[in-house]
Amino acid sequence: MTDAKTPAHYDLLIIGGGVNGAGIARDAAGRGYATCLCEMGDFASATSSASTKLFHGGLRYLEYLELRLVREALQEREVLLRNMPHISWPMRFVLPYDPEMRFDSSTPVSRALSFVMPWMKGRRPAWLVRMGLFLYDTLDRTRTLPGTRRLDLSRDPAGAPLKSHLKTAFEYSDGWVDDARLVIANLIDAQDRGARIFARTRVESATRTDTGWQVTLTTPEGREEVTATQIVNAAGPWVDQVLRDVFGQNDAHNIRLVRGSHIVVPRKFDHDRAYFFQNSDGRIIFAIPYLEDFTLIGTTDEDHPDPAEPPRISDGEIAYLCDMASQYFATPVTPGDVCWTYSGVRPLYDDNASAAAAATRDYVIRRDVDGALLNIFGGKLTTYRRLSESALSAVESHQGTKGPAWTRDAAMPGGDFARADRAQLLEGYVDRYPFVPEKVLNRMLSCYGTRVPMVLGDARSAADLGRDFGAGLSEAEVRYLKTQEWAHTAEDILYRRTKLGLQMSPEQVAALSEHLTTNT
Repeated sequence: MTDAKTPAHYDLLIIGGGVNGAGIARDAAGRGYATCLCEMGDFASATSSASTKLFHGGLRYLEYLELRLVREALQEREVLLRNMPHISWPMRFVLPYDPEMRFDSSTPVSRALSFVMPWMKGRRPAWLVRMGLFLYDTLDRTRTLPGTRRLDLSRDPAGAPLKSHLKTAFEYSDGWVDDARLVIANLIDAQDRGARIFARTRVESATRTDTGWQVTLTTPEGREEVTATQIVNAAGPWVDQVLRDVFGQNDAHNIRLVRGSHIVVPRKFDHDRAYFFQNSDGRIIFAIPYLEDFTLIGTTDEDHPDPAEPPRISDGEIAYLCDMASQYFATPVTPGDVCWTYSGVRPLYDDNASAAAAATRDYVIRRDVDGALLNIFGGKLTTYRRLSESALSAVESHQGTKGPAWTRDAAMPGGDFARADRAQLLEGYVDRYPFVPEKVLNRMLSCYGTRVPMVLGDARSAADLGRDFGAGLSEAEVRYLKTQEWAHTAEDILYRRTKLGLQMSPEQVAALSEHLTTNT
């Protein structure tokens, strides 16, 4: 950073390196605001790497009548899929219809249905499901993805892994995204546009001045003072804690912490579609193809009392996900099948919902201290860019306008190619780096897109890439991740930057950790 005798000044200082903070930093830097972002750990190390990894409108939110949220998310889904074809792609979802399943009446739609058609006794007729999907299709008039269609599960391959009594399903479109890489892409772009990006940097205090804030940071190098005109508190699960510890708002209580847990099991089906399973308690889970060899199943909704408590899946959550998936899959899912789990805490705006699953996924931006402090509550992965634009509107009202909104049509770093040209791009990499297995190059394309040559450089042989740590992870890629993407530990690399952790042995992980420790 800068000399402590001449404190750096920023128009905007952002606390939190998750998707919301990263998106705001990117947008602000691109508009010309002097921007700094501080993250106390690794980027995307909490909520933003623990999602179900979907760009979706939130089909189940229709039951809670959150139509504006669904419409905005569907519109954003199209924008995001277009701007990052390397780390996201369209996916078809299969929703099996079980005519005998009975549902609770906790949602507005369920209560209305029970009142109008009491003889259904909690059942949802197929026409009602189809009507909901029709609404889902039509809420976004700019939709380019294929619409809903009805499936005969006795003939369609999607029926093969399911129980035989399931005869009908509905198939609709949404999108998949590598959540942690989404955060990194935003941060790379923010930095390229002039933002200062700092990992493992904690904001200790912020004192109000006549012109803004005097801020004390603790960095890996020590303490430092900076000044800022405006601060954005995008600390996710720690947003209230930041208000208490940094800004002295001791009674801050704005969010509801809800733990979402996922399990990963060996691949349950051979096709590339995902499943949307409904449970009688009103919850839903997804079963999604994951890293070629696995199936990702989740998520749960459990209240989480304390952000300081690391989120870990409980035995009850594992049993719940296994039991719910086993209601649909012909071959049961058991706790013994679980290869890996992960959990995250969603900082949902506290709307006093009685159940965690019913708490709103919408976002709230609150101006504080006469607009000099912006607090970000809630939100979802799919709407992070729109949230960022809303935050920048508040910045403009406080500081004045510098540049226009720009992110809607701007490709992410590495995403400056048309989705239809992906195969051609991969073919070019195969020709340029014939000594790298095509499977590895395809994985790298899904991480770095057109930046793959920045990773592999002018290498002409495998020896030029240095040590192979396993699963195709070379010393050259590790060096790139350290110097260009702020990676510091094996966990940063294996579970956020590359998702290779499930494919490496404990010995390989230990070797990578030793390498990172001895080559700092």
